[in-house]
Amino acid sequence: MIAVIGLIIGVVLGLVLNPSMPVALQPYLPIMIMAALDALFGAARAYLGHTFSDKVFVVSFLSNVAIAGLMVWMGDQIGVGAQLSTAVVVVLGIRIFTNMAAIRRALLHV
Repeated sequence: MIAVIGLIIGVVLGLVLNPSMPVALQPYLPIMIMAALDALFGAARAYLGHTFSDKVFVVSFLSNVAIAGLMVWMGDQIGVGAQLSTAVVVVLGIRIFTNMAAIRRALLHV
């Protein structure tokens, strides 16, 4: 419940304060959002499977975001940023859809 309250507070603060992202960090934001969504859907799947752990969620969330951002940054450094970004989005997208399928099966009992 604390996480949901924190999420709501964060969204409200984001809407009220309207923060701006530095131009240098803008290419990394979509990848980090995908990584965060992957962690959130993984947590929902674990919750429905009665295996959720808040410590695992926090570590997964932070490490997913950091690793995805680091991979894209490394790709930019060696000149293949766009290709590596696409690869990261594809992998995270597959994981998100896999977790959503498991969530759907758990909720609909099919």
